[in-house]
Amino acid sequence: MKNNQIIEKVIHGIFLMLGIISVCCVLLITAYLIVAGIPAIREIGLVNFLTGKEWASVAAEPKFGILPFILTSIYGTAGAILIGVPIGFLTAVYLSKLASPRVKSVMQSAVSLLAGIPSVVYGLIGMMVLVPGIRRMFDVPDGAGLMAAIIVLAIMILPSIIKMSITALDAVPKEYEDASLALGATSIETYFRVSVPAAKSGIAAAVVLGVGRAIGEAMAVMMVAGNAPNMPDSLFQSVRFLTTAVAGEMSYSSGLQQQALFSIALVLFIFIMVINILLNFILKREKE
Repeated sequence: MKNNQIIEKVIHGIFLMLGIISVCCVLLITAYLIVAGIPAIREIGLVNFLTGKEWASVAAEPKFGILPFILTSIYGTAGAILIGVPIGFLTAVYLSKLASPRVKSVMQSAVSLLAGIPSVVYGLIGMMVLVPGIRRMFDVPDGAGLMAAIIVLAIMILPSIIKMSITALDAVPKEYEDASLALGATSIETYFRVSVPAAKSGIAAAVVLGVGRAIGEAMAVMMVAGNAPNMPDSLFQSVRFLTTAVAGEMSYSSGLQQQALFSIALVLFIFIMVINILLNFILKREKE
């Protein structure tokens, strides 16, 4: 009995230590971004930095306006969510509740394979197939733009949404569905009015994970979005995301330019934190 208690205390201590390490990592990253990003914002000016429409970091008279990057990231993420969430959610409902065991096994394996594909492969396929296809379909000079980035991001967030939603739906007690069916509801009504509401926390977590993947992606969108610091005036405009702005210039940056890139990373970090806080607040409010 004492041995079991000692083992439990040791395991508890290990888990506690790992949790503290994780929290410390987040705090260290936050502190580093703040320390590295504040000087450029102070020198450029917060309003000029956030609302400036021109980014010319290597010009004779450099300009550091990131409004095009912010709008591009918002539009790109919103577009990917609008496309990816319904497809991923409905796919999860089908695999969890309607598909045969064989079909479910095959499709889940395919989804897992999709999740394991590196970002650069998504970008390469998008650059070689999607970009020329958009150019021919819509008769535009260049298919590399916001639309191509949205489509690639929508495909990339599908595995996360599907896998987590399936897990949440499979965890719903079968008694809930049996009671609904016993009251005369059809199978489809039961799935969407009983199972889905019961699993909404897990589905919401899947959406949050998808949002994080879409906002944080750099390599794939860099290859298909055109990587030009333009205002996102149309879906076919070559654009640059917050992530690609940092990834594209960090290797040769120095001085104020490098500090401005850290400021972009800080803005991106705050952006993700705000989205997570808002979604968690909404979920807690619904539970109450």
